[in-house]
Amino acid sequence: MSDPSAVDPSDYPRKVLFVAGAGRSGTSTMAGLMKILGLHVPQPEVTPDETNPKGFAEPQWVVDHHTRLLREAVVQVSDSRPEAWFETGRVSTREPERIATAEWLESHFTADGGHAELVVKDPRLSWFLSLWRVAAVRTGATPVFVTMLREPAEVVGSKQTYYANKLGSAHLAASWLNMLLHTERGTRETVAGPEQGSGRVFVRYADLLDDWTRTTMDVGERLGLQHVLHANSEQIRDGHRFVDPSLRRMSQSLADLGLPPRLHELVGETWEQLNALAEPGGDTEQAHTHLDELRQAYSDLYAEAEAVSRSSVVAAEHRVRRERKPGGGPAGGGAPGPAAQGGPGRRPEAQFAADKVPHSVRALVPPKVRTGLRKLVGKQR
Repeated sequence: MSDPSAVDPSDYPRKVLFVAGAGRSGTSTMAGLMKILGLHVPQPEVTPDETNPKGFAEPQWVVDHHTRLLREAVVQVSDSRPEAWFETGRVSTREPERIATAEWLESHFTADGGHAELVVKDPRLSWFLSLWRVAAVRTGATPVFVTMLREPAEVVGSKQTYYANKLGSAHLAASWLNMLLHTERGTRETVAGPEQGSGRVFVRYADLLDDWTRTTMDVGERLGLQHVLHANSEQIRDGHRFVDPSLRRMSQSLADLGLPPRLHELVGETWEQLNALAEPGGDTEQAHTHLDELRQAYSDLYAEAEAVSRSSVVAAEHRVRRERKPGGGPAGGGAPGPAAQGGPGRRPEAQFAADKVPHSVRALVPPKVRTGLRKLVGKQR
């Protein structure tokens, strides 16, 4: 670390650190440490809750922004569909969204006397990497990325524990695979990086908990984060108080998830390759080629699943149609109840019939079928 008094933070070049990765992978810990070390988290932040009592280090505007964009793209936060990336990619190319995102970033570079280095984090971030990259460049800032890596079985277990997720291990493992493979591809063009450091870093959550000072200083050096490189002793003490090694509470293995054999194999191979990226000098063309092959293999597996699950899709269509018919509720016959009639504070039953279809089934519905289903329930998107 350098002498912090020797450099004026206002002289630092503009930079935005984007913390990416699947939810429950240690993104909040990384973003929180960067905030402690001097990077600015745009305000206001999402308030802490029982799932993350030390805080999320997430700008509320970013969460709301991503939530709206995902809704418009008809994509779930933990979507396992490879095609979902094309949907969010189309949204990311909209010029009004690019303008709004760049203006928001600019406002926080200049707020409160100015902040040269920002940190932006949200579990939905990976879906819109290109949007944020363009926005950062338009403000004259260098976009850099840190992707958090955590054992996939631990991610699945944490989501099931803290989010009461009922979608099943196979779906959550598939969504982890989909998220990480495409996040790696989406940040790859920054490998050459700007002059001051590399453009992306992969960090294992276990390494961050084991020795956060060494890990974050390595990130600072590789990404050219001046606040990290010039952190003072008080900030280091605050970091020690912030990091709790016991945060790694999940201990299950991939074998404990009981995944379909081919999915199990792909998750294991992907985890191995991502770990290689986290090693010094591991971000190589050879690794990229292997990850491209894994991404294609997952797309092929998903296409096979869609091809053989058509009966589930048809059954979902029939359930929605039945819910639309008067007297088609569970009791059968009779006039619709208050909820079906749109009573106070309730959506009409037909309005949320599609919500009753399990996400694991809805995620398999091809685009044309989804459009027809939305029309059936009276939804435009």
